[in-house]
Amino acid sequence: MGSGRVAVRVGAGRRFFSVSTRRWEVLSTDELPERVHPLFSKSPAATSKLWNLTWPKEPRNILLVKKQNVPFVRTAMIELAKHIKNTYPKTNIILEPAVAHSTHHEFSFPVYTLPPPPASTPFPYTQSTYPRTPGDLINPYHTKTDLLVTLGGDGTILHAASLFSTSRQVPPVLSFAMGTLGFLGEWRWNEFVEAVRVVFEGAGRVLRRERLKVGVYDRDGKRVGGDWGEVQGIGDAHAMNEVNIHRGKDPHLAIVEVFVDGRFLTEGVADGMIISTPTGSTAYSLSSGGSIIHPSVSSLLITPICPRSLSFRPLVLPADSVLTLKLSERNRSDEVEVNVDGRRWGGIGRGEEIRVWSEDMRKEGGWGGIPCVRGGKGGGDDGWVGGLNGLLKFNHPFGEDE
Repeated sequence: MGSGRVAVRVGAGRRFFSVSTRRWEVLSTDELPERVHPLFSKSPAATSKLWNLTWPKEPRNILLVKKQNVPFVRTAMIELAKHIKNTYPKTNIILEPAVAHSTHHEFSFPVYTLPPPPASTPFPYTQSTYPRTPGDLINPYHTKTDLLVTLGGDGTILHAASLFSTSRQVPPVLSFAMGTLGFLGEWRWNEFVEAVRVVFEGAGRVLRRERLKVGVYDRDGKRVGGDWGEVQGIGDAHAMNEVNIHRGKDPHLAIVEVFVDGRFLTEGVADGMIISTPTGSTAYSLSSGGSIIHPSVSSLLITPICPRSLSFRPLVLPADSVLTLKLSERNRSDEVEVNVDGRRWGGIGRGEEIRVWSEDMRKEGGWGGIPCVRGGKGGGDDGWVGGLNGLLKFNHPFGEDE
């Protein structure tokens, strides 16, 4: 923090003048008030797929997550933080640790970040998507964040959602498309003043995107964690896009037994298997030949990755189905990789399995899913059609100019 004093040399002596102190501070999220939980109500329009967002009291703690190593995004984040603080002085700005320590000198107000982990805890909050700490050590993001704001592309939104992968309630997500694709980004950057006003004044509408819950089980049916050392009692991890198992660097195809609600469906021989949400249907699953599903269609999509059999096609199943992918005892390699939203979670060996099901979208204590604040681009009710046409170039003729 600056000393608040300026030295001025006059003649042979020195004179000091007091000036206002700049608040070059990074404070702990422990000092913040507890999280304000929003309220959601169904839009009166019978055909609307969106929900109305209101607040019991004005949101106070705003977590900003930006795309890394892009100068103009860094500049935009600083501008946005200053705008929020100037317009709503009671707000507190939360940044990820590395961002907070590299940008705090740009602000005339303190910023907040995660406290250092206890000395007895070998895994800090920020090293991985999933918690690696005892169950009584709660991730401060989960208890302090009222509103989550992202500046970047779809990868930035996935990263931000992963910070709440073990939280039962994800705060509303206000996303600005500033990346390469931006299929999930609801707002353009030049709309940021309007976007902030809409959210703070309770005039926002949200599209609630489903999440997957995933657990890993050994050959005896006992729940285990991934390679990152989860402890008992943390609950299941959540995924915004997909969970997949993959042969990884092993040259042999994976042999995977697929079960639906405990009943054997098929044995797949492929590079791997993807189970995705409707949101994730336009990600890895789409690249592997899966169907495109509207995000408001409650469902699960299972897609084989380069299957040996050409008749093994993607399947769309009800959201209340429980899908089990079990590595066959006849698999030639010892294990396959398990990835959640593009990040390695661990591996499963022969006879072990992952179980995947949809998160309950309305449960005791609050709403499930990821509430994404609707933006102005794309037209229509939820922007999905505009996204298909404008970003994925759906059925765009070959050789035709833009």
